[in-house]
Amino acid sequence: MRKIKVTVALCIAALTPLVFASPLQASEPAESKMQLVKTFTGSLSPKSVAASQSGLVSAHNMMYQHSVTIFDSRSLELITTVKDSVSLSSLGIPGFSGTYRGAPVEGAFSPDSQYLYFTNYAMYGKGFTKEGHDVCSPSSGFDTSFVSRINLENYEIDAVYPVGSVPKVVSVTPDNKYVLVSNWCSYTVSVISVEKQKVIKTMKIGRYPRGIAISSDSRYAYVAEMGGNSIHRIDLTDFTKSSIPIGSNPRAIQLSPDDKTLYATLNISGKVIAWNLERNKVIKSVKTGLSARSLALNGDGTALFVVNFRSGTMTKLRAADLSIIQNVKVCKEPIGVTYDNETEQAWVACYEGSIKVFQN
Repeated sequence: MRKIKVTVALCIAALTPLVFASPLQASEPAESKMQLVKTFTGSLSPKSVAASQSGLVSAHNMMYQHSVTIFDSRSLELITTVKDSVSLSSLGIPGFSGTYRGAPVEGAFSPDSQYLYFTNYAMYGKGFTKEGHDVCSPSSGFDTSFVSRINLENYEIDAVYPVGSVPKVVSVTPDNKYVLVSNWCSYTVSVISVEKQKVIKTMKIGRYPRGIAISSDSRYAYVAEMGGNSIHRIDLTDFTKSSIPIGSNPRAIQLSPDDKTLYATLNISGKVIAWNLERNKVIKSVKTGLSARSLALNGDGTALFVVNFRSGTMTKLRAADLSIIQNVKVCKEPIGVTYDNETEQAWVACYEGSIKVFQN
């Protein structure tokens, strides 16, 4: 049983064409339309949301709230709000004194659902003097930052990991061996060993690395270079790297359950694209709106969900052919989306301060 502790109260208000070469053809996609069932407001400024697939959904509230908010996806109730403040010295980081605040960007649950890792856009406190920026390079001299780990037994931060400058996406390998972090301003990816509890590899990617997807066998990691036109494939057995010319400005990526198809959002063009990894060629792309941002895939791989930041919409797509099932008006600036497989719900983070839950 999870221990429940509420630290910040929220105001909660209810509420066939081209077919891909994939074993998933045999199953019918989720064709049903989405309906709004709940809206969360209050102490929120969510940059992203993440589903644990074990009953939790987390929202990461940047420097505007300095918090991570955790919900029960089954009861649609708030569990707790975790402040991002830490004592770096007490968590084993020498050279720091006092309390430091972070700025949560994205989060990822460990496959055993024991931990939630989240990235901090910047750190605030003694010794941090040059906050990161969205326009930057390794020569900008912005402060490096940390990934924090929340223990889901007591909802307390119990570990931090020094990474690069302006870390964005974090992802955990299915075998729970590595935690990967894309460092926006450092142009790198940090690889954290779960066993050794430290960064064991830093890899150069290119301008503005962001989205990360990891194959189901934990062998390959795919990293989007948002400032370019490539997805970088990293072999996690020897850390060699190859490149996929996916298209300009890739932001978020997902892998089909059989690891044969890679889906990506292309932010500037407002498109979702599907790439055949076996043939190394594009399958199809479709425009979903203005500024296609975050992307989620349901558990059986039949439906995709993308939020279009400047259109204020969420688009539901049939994964088999990228045909549009539904466009839903969500909020002014939808920025993040995740899908909970058990409840068949899409959770959407609205940057202006709310979370919308849609039922399949």
